[in-house]
Amino acid sequence: MSLPFVSIIMRSYNEAWALQGTLPALKAQLHRDWELIVIDSGSTDGSQELIRAMNPAHFVQITPKEYNPSRVMNQGMRLARAEYGIFLNADATPQGTEWLGPLVEALLDPKVAACFGRQIPRPDCQAVFANDYDRCFGPNRESVHWDHFFSMVSSGLRRDVWAKRGFREDLQYAEDDEYTRWCRAQGYGVRYVEKSIAMHSHNYTAEQAYKRSFGDARAIGKAWTGSAGDFNWPKTVLLGWVSDVRHDLRFCLRNGRVGELAHAARIRWHQRCGKLAGFRQGWSEKSGGTA
Repeated sequence: MSLPFVSIIMRSYNEAWALQGTLPALKAQLHRDWELIVIDSGSTDGSQELIRAMNPAHFVQITPKEYNPSRVMNQGMRLARAEYGIFLNADATPQGTEWLGPLVEALLDPKVAACFGRQIPRPDCQAVFANDYDRCFGPNRESVHWDHFFSMVSSGLRRDVWAKRGFREDLQYAEDDEYTRWCRAQGYGVRYVEKSIAMHSHNYTAEQAYKRSFGDARAIGKAWTGSAGDFNWPKTVLLGWVSDVRHDLRFCLRNGRVGELAHAARIRWHQRCGKLAGFRQGWSEKSGGTA
């Protein structure tokens, strides 16, 4: 089947180490009818030179302080000439020559507003985060049973749906989750594309894990339609932490990584505390300062 022209939109910031693999992987794709749009947040590590060598259709440079994920992705879609926008983080490296094609195919269905591909962790990924990738993208992924799951790292959008309402620029985190929930509420599908694979992972410190969890939960709190009591210390922190550690224990036992369990437990505690604090902050902002 002949696939249409698409726009690949990439966010980049000091990731030359990854671009050395990501950009050649793009060139190797079997589907070759695409343009590249890059929005770089002031890289100083040689990333800009690597990007320019790809002759992108657009190379937008902003400062780190100007970066807002929703604003950047909306800008990428406005610059795109294609009816299909394919998003790829600079540090997400396509695996094989069929990363792009399956994402495009999924978007040909007018009832599918967005799609996202499979992610596999890098070899140095710590067990606590490798377990998350297994639960979200593994062969027996639990995410299929969750209320909602989406990842913008390696994904695609239909322009005709995005044009009705883009990403909320008042959100600094979880903007992709909020947007795709909106898509589903409008009756559109959000499809997982297992055949499209990218390698991507991060090893966060406990403080970074707290900050990210806080940010995601703050965005959830600002858009939450339930009650403030839905998130509370016994359920969100204590019971949530116990559940997380149980999942990590099973993963570590299966993969011979029990020595990493204590580290995983510490990371999970910070994530859970960040989740509750972030939700309460977002809820307070939504309700005008009353938690």
